Amino acid sequence: MSRLQTAFDAIDQANAADPTTSEGAPDALLYGQRMSAEQELLYPAASEPLRIACRGQHIERWTLPRADFPMDRAGYLAWRTEQGRRHADRVAAIMQAAGYSAEEVAHAEKMLTKQGIKRDDDVQALEDVACFTFIRWYMGPFAGTRSPEEMERIVAKTARKMSATARERALRDFDIPEPFAAAFRE
Repeated sequence: MSRLQTAFDAIDQANAADPTTSEGAPDALLYGQRMSAEQELLYPAASEPLRIACRGQHIERWTLPRADFPMDRAGYLAWRTEQGRRHADRVAAIMQAAGYSAEEVAHAEKMLTKQGIKRDDDVQALEDVACFTFIRWYMGPFAGTRSPEEMERIVAKTARKMSATARERALRDFDIPEPFAAAFRE
């Protein structure tokens, strides 16, 4: 078995323990597999550290509930930062066990902690994949819980996180209605 498959299997095994399910599968497992599928579509020549970062972006996310942090913007940002750190640590341990070099592990950690968005191609690629995964799989159901004004802000924020190439591709790949599509043209 390849070290990439070993890492994927370890991530999937960890995420299979998610007690929350959708479509008959643990949420975290389904999310990781969807991230890998989007990565294959967007960046088929991705490095192994990027592939692993995509698969493990939300590894064991349920173990640190959002409710453990203040329910304000600062609390949300603190929760997200801590999640990124925890995901990076967990994926690093999996990569080390699978035989990846210290440099490869550090690169995955950098991606998972979002160090270098808009400056590092792989960090940006991970963000693009996450945005495509959100748009394809989660935005529709999420929209049902938000006002149109909130959704307009969320879509604009999502578009700003993406690279110019990914925004252009999103307009081609998805049927994004106006005024949301305007955010992808900026």
